[in-house]
Amino acid sequence: MMKLNKIFSILAVAAFISGCANNNTPEIEKYNAPRYLDSGVIELKVNKVDVISEFIPEFERPHVEQLFPVSIEKTARLWAKDRLDAVDYSSNKIASFIIKDASVTEEVEESGQLFYKDRLVYKANLNVVLKISDELGTDSAQTEIVAWRELAIPADTDIIEKEKYWNNMVQKLFDEFNVKMEENIHKYLNMYVANNTYIHTYDN
Repeated sequence: MMKLNKIFSILAVAAFISGCANNNTPEIEKYNAPRYLDSGVIELKVNKVDVISEFIPEFERPHVEQLFPVSIEKTARLWAKDRLDAVDYSSNKIASFIIKDASVTEEVEESGQLFYKDRLVYKANLNVVLKISDELGTDSAQTEIVAWRELAIPADTDIIEKEKYWNNMVQKLFDEFNVKMEENIHKYLNMYVANNTYIHTYDN
């Protein structure tokens, strides 16, 4: 009986230690790419929508896009899937959604002052061209969006906090892109938008 009591005591201590370790371990958040299904589908009078990426990541600093929990390139692909649809299968027109840039750079900004921390400055870049062309590759119309966001955080920010900042940065980048690309489609590719009820407002 004494032996069993010792075994139970050891197990109880082990469980307590395990519980303490788990409580002190910060949870790693799972981040998902922002989606824009709720913004509605833009129906294009084309035979198909091709999503093409011409962006080649460099994997060397100052480029750090590979560290981001949410890829800008992947999010751009998902945006095209969520928002663009080909609805005229008899057309000889093709819409090409071309991702030209989806990079992020990191630079160290030294404070040079006592009691002030160095900072890490991130710049996220997104460059996308949407063009309409025929089967021979002759362009009919196109629009381009160049969007970017900049973020500065203390150099000693831990990775969990960094990922929160990075995720928020990507979200804001694409919220801006979502609005601007829709505006440009209706402004510059208007004749290829089916059932167009969009009303463009002009600034005074």
